[in-house]
Amino acid sequence: MRLALALLLTVLAGPAVAQLRGVEVRVPRTFGYFLGDLVEATVAVEAEPGFALQASSLPQAGPVTYWLDLRRVETRQEGTRHILHLTYQTFYAAIDARSLEVPGFPLVLTRGADHGSTTAPVEVPGWSLGLSPLREVQPARRADPADYLRPDGLGPRLDPIPARNAALGLGVAGLLALVLLARDRAWWPFRPRPARAFADAARRLAALARGPESEAGYREGLLALHRGLDAKAGHRLLADDLDDFLARHPAFRAQREGLARFFAASRIAFFGGSVAEARDRLPLAEAGATARALAAAERAA
Repeated sequence: MRLALALLLTVLAGPAVAQLRGVEVRVPRTFGYFLGDLVEATVAVEAEPGFALQASSLPQAGPVTYWLDLRRVETRQEGTRHILHLTYQTFYAAIDARSLEVPGFPLVLTRGADHGSTTAPVEVPGWSLGLSPLREVQPARRADPADYLRPDGLGPRLDPIPARNAALGLGVAGLLALVLLARDRAWWPFRPRPARAFADAARRLAALARGPESEAGYREGLLALHRGLDAKAGHRLLADDLDDFLARHPAFRAQREGLARFFAASRIAFFGGSVAEARDRLPLAEAGATARALAAAERAA
């Protein structure tokens, strides 16, 4: 009875043994590691074709022992070879050179088939690491305590000329930008320039164009352009004074037709009592375009 049972177990275990051809663990070196070092290890499992590593059997990142953590696990397959790249980190503060055992771990290989799946356990063996102390436990006695210290390292000599030239160039560029800003804003020592009347009118007309249309808003827009013309002329400017105004300010002659349409619409809106007719003749958007053109000519002048 016992012999029959032993034969049965041999037959059942035979395929699983045949499925695994070898396990190999490689590390770049097995000695010379210090506190905090990363340890790279490669595990190669050779199996029969058709097998794959069971993901749930892979080691999980985290503490392995009190002195060792597993940081990262990467896998790949090359034919019948299943390769694991393991990254450990050691936290053992050694006081002398010694070897510690990295524990092994189990893996499971699986192969699916029509009649079911086959599993094969794999035991990855442990290996040893040689850890070294960061300093001597008992260094040689020195008469002067300063002799225990290492001399300061010599750093490379840096050339300060490129950095100095770059700083000077950036300083000059910044000063030039400040001068241009001061001139644009008429700060000291630049002389204040007269206000740009048409720029104010153009801004007001643009703000009114963004709001709802109303008779009061239309009249306000016309008044904004009137105030700009009055400020530029230095007095109340009427439609009959347009030719004299353009003769004294030739920069605005290109807007003669637009200004004539503006005065005609203004007369209808304020004296004709028909804002709707004035709006048909000169929409607020067109009055804004005239104001912007006058502002551009004002800046150029």
